[in-house]
Amino acid sequence: MASILSKFIQALGLRPSPKPTDVIKNLPPDMKFLLVGLGNIGPEYAETRHNIGFMVLDELARQQNAQFELSRHAFVTEIKHKGKSFTLVKPTTFMNLSGKAVSHYLSTLKIPVSNMLVITDDLAIPFGKLRMRAKGSAGGHNGLKHIEETLDTNEYARLRFGIEANFPKGRQVDYVLSPFFEEEQEKLPAIIQKATEMSLSFGTIGLERTMNFFNT
Repeated sequence: MASILSKFIQALGLRPSPKPTDVIKNLPPDMKFLLVGLGNIGPEYAETRHNIGFMVLDELARQQNAQFELSRHAFVTEIKHKGKSFTLVKPTTFMNLSGKAVSHYLSTLKIPVSNMLVITDDLAIPFGKLRMRAKGSAGGHNGLKHIEETLDTNEYARLRFGIEANFPKGRQVDYVLSPFFEEEQEKLPAIIQKATEMSLSFGTIGLERTMNFFNT
């Protein structure tokens, strides 16, 4: 059936519509951006602190009426904003292998590393605070560590979402893999909203201006 359709299209002198990935990779470099939200797949992780990157991208997709689809190494969708193309990526490799998805989509879509923003939880920042940075160490975060190892650089932008180190000694893993406290959940929507605005601003007005405008 597919071959018959192909012959029919050829006979009419038509070309099949290009795949979305083909469209994106053919865009000029300054028109396309990669937003990577870090997290773990599975319902047991869905609302946990470590999955705040997923939560930010979910809200961004919801605002744009975009649907994630399962693709190689990740759930992926694309949105447009102020003439720019943003590919949203939620790795399915689990946190410790996040670099696989990052490397694949940077390469496949021909997006420069300078146009990538990684959204991640950060224990060193108080809850409710957001910090965008041009580069930095992994700070013990396994997702960032694997991205750095895969790309062989720590010079990529990241949006650090403060989750605060509010746990007893030796309970870090349990803490990051647990839901936010009830009082935090009440404040979470407004903070996630700000994170979506910062993510889009990264692509529209640039890293430096976004940091100057939003960082607190």
